[in-house]
Amino acid sequence: MARVYRSPTPGHCTSPPSLWPSPNIRRFHQQLPGYAPTPLVSLPSIAREIGVAHVLLKDESSRLDLPAFKILGASWASCRAVARHLELPWEQDTVPSLSELSSVVQKEGIYITLFAATEGNHGRAVARVAKLLGVGCAIYVPQDMPSSTRAFITSEGAQVVDVRGDYDLAVHEAHVAANAYEGGLFTQDTAFDQYEEICQWIVDGYSTLLREVDDQVVELTGKNGPDIVITPVGVGSLGQAVTTHFKQPDRATRTKVITIEPDTASCLRRNLLDRPQAEKPESVLRSHTIMAGLDCGSVSTIAWPILRGGVDAAVSVADIEAHRAVESLSAEHADIGPCGAAPLAALRRLAAHDDAGLLDPDSVVVLLATEGPRDYPVPYDTTTTDPVKLTQILTQIDSSNPNLSEGVGAGETDIADFLCGWLAHHDFEVHRLEGAPGRPTVVGVARGSGGGRSLMFNGHVDTVTLAGYAGDPLSGEIRDGAVHGRGTFDMKAGIAASLVAALRARDAQPLPGDIIVALVADEENLSIGTIELLAAGWRADAAVVSEPTEHGLMLSHKGFVWADVEIIGRAGHGSRPDLCIDAIVKAGHFLVALEEYGKDLVAGKIEGSAVHPKVGSPTAHPSLIKGGEELSSYPALCTVSIERRTVPGETPELVETQLRAILDQLVAMVPDFQYALRMRESRAPYEINEDHPFVQLFQRHAATVLGQRPTVLAGAYWTDSALLAEKGIPTLLFGVEGEGAHAASESVSVRSIGEVTDILARVAIDFCK
Repeated sequence: MARVYRSPTPGHCTSPPSLWPSPNIRRFHQQLPGYAPTPLVSLPSIAREIGVAHVLLKDESSRLDLPAFKILGASWASCRAVARHLELPWEQDTVPSLSELSSVVQKEGIYITLFAATEGNHGRAVARVAKLLGVGCAIYVPQDMPSSTRAFITSEGAQVVDVRGDYDLAVHEAHVAANAYEGGLFTQDTAFDQYEEICQWIVDGYSTLLREVDDQVVELTGKNGPDIVITPVGVGSLGQAVTTHFKQPDRATRTKVITIEPDTASCLRRNLLDRPQAEKPESVLRSHTIMAGLDCGSVSTIAWPILRGGVDAAVSVADIEAHRAVESLSAEHADIGPCGAAPLAALRRLAAHDDAGLLDPDSVVVLLATEGPRDYPVPYDTTTTDPVKLTQILTQIDSSNPNLSEGVGAGETDIADFLCGWLAHHDFEVHRLEGAPGRPTVVGVARGSGGGRSLMFNGHVDTVTLAGYAGDPLSGEIRDGAVHGRGTFDMKAGIAASLVAALRARDAQPLPGDIIVALVADEENLSIGTIELLAAGWRADAAVVSEPTEHGLMLSHKGFVWADVEIIGRAGHGSRPDLCIDAIVKAGHFLVALEEYGKDLVAGKIEGSAVHPKVGSPTAHPSLIKGGEELSSYPALCTVSIERRTVPGETPELVETQLRAILDQLVAMVPDFQYALRMRESRAPYEINEDHPFVQLFQRHAATVLGQRPTVLAGAYWTDSALLAEKGIPTLLFGVEGEGAHAASESVSVRSIGEVTDILARVAIDFCK
């Protein structure tokens, strides 16, 4: 699981007085219509589960009639920004009310627009404040925001602007738009260079929540403050407010601050672990999470120094853990969304692995439940380390190739999101390549200590179409000792085995070499995933492609060359053959010649194209034919598309030479025969010698697990292994037993999944040492 950051001096940092918010902030909020402290709810059954005195939930599911705490910061900062824009005094002891500001705006006829970016709650809060003030509002949202969230923001009277990217891009575009707009005020809870003051006001606004906590903890427990506060962290503004508040040196209780983020967007935790002394935090790769309000790749620049110095522990959790926390809180009659439930998931993680002694039987723990309930899809379990269960989950995610399904294939986005989550939860280095939108490739790296050999596990995450499958193609159910569903055999079981093997090998012992898990798109069509992987510079000292080889060791397979032959005729009326040349009829001569060519290839009679001792003979066949426009006309063009299967030693140039020889002979023999040859995509054949050291190492470990040496195979089909081999990476294919690749039903042996996982783990440990 993802590492927990633990401060080397827990509980000892203090915040400087210059950062302490004014008590006027709470008085300002008390003027707002409908203000009341949100409840601090005791959860005795969870306290018993964890083994502490009290677990108290600060329930922000309804704050000033909104389902989150965000309006505390949005109202304070927006009103201060508007007052400054209007050049109104904002003295330490005289705070204008929201209604007073609204009156000035309306009386003077001043046009002001508040701008912000959001994953949901902050934008809605800014929109609500804009409506109360009577000013305009534009909220920028990432492209994957649910329509229901957009609708809530629109219902507050704001203009919603869609951004073709993620939250960080939405922040950038909202900032640019606000600066370009007369009367535009950017009100954002993310600080960056040249934008910090208003963000600090937002942070200060959250102090009201924390002052309420102080009062309520005394009332419920008699203690002068909590021992531990667990706060969600997105960009870090709430975490900054919490740290500033609870790290004041004059507090009676020395409170520990623990932060919680999604595994897939743990920008604070990663920076604390990897760059704890850095002046500025780095952005991290993020991918989809049900904890939408925490789906951030960057830490606010003003939050970073406070969090870096004051956070006692930083935790990240999987979506499934947050979901289980939602269910637990619901059973306690607390309706909380996944961002708000995440602190409970963090508490459970710490309780299970509290080697730093953060918790004790007398602890009072406060969980900041920052949002109310909302709809979200139940997440898949990224915490599992069982390769069979992982195969089932991968099967349940539709990743059918859109180029093979007449445009209806799902593509690889959803499965890539899951894989990013799995790798992040298990503390792999995660990379995502997406040169073709909607066709991502994911790379996970178990980084070695240095000096050892690197090993790549390569596998494709796309499947062929779901159409025509007999039964539920996404069931992933286990029957008769096998996992069933589209892609189980080809090759989601291989993906699962590779992931778990990499994890086991990394955790078994320190390894000098890296283990790279390349989870690529589009192998079933044109292999854009592995092509992009290699173009990005990914290399290894050896590679295993876990295609389903039925426990055979595949060391060679055929390649292919595609070509279009255009037979050129002369169009004309069907009644005037004397003026026309029928391209389709002429194509018949070529088809006959192509048939003879194919027979000669199989017989080994074509110069330069001998039968290969392992993969057999090269082949050629027409795959598609198209010609003519209408029944009453002679066709001017007939196109024959050819697939030529190649064997090791053959090249596209050789195939082109052979095809031109056939066509040129027809030009010489058949009257009025004309052609144009267009060579298309090609993929090289693949071969590695059985006596290669990596092959020998693999055979030893396979024989140990299987009880016998695996049979050496050669394939008539093509795989991505050829692309890896072309880059000088020694590569072999080895995978599970099962049946039904591309067929109406498909399954993979449960026993085989375990055996392949064991073999791959042993190979990685031996090779990377």
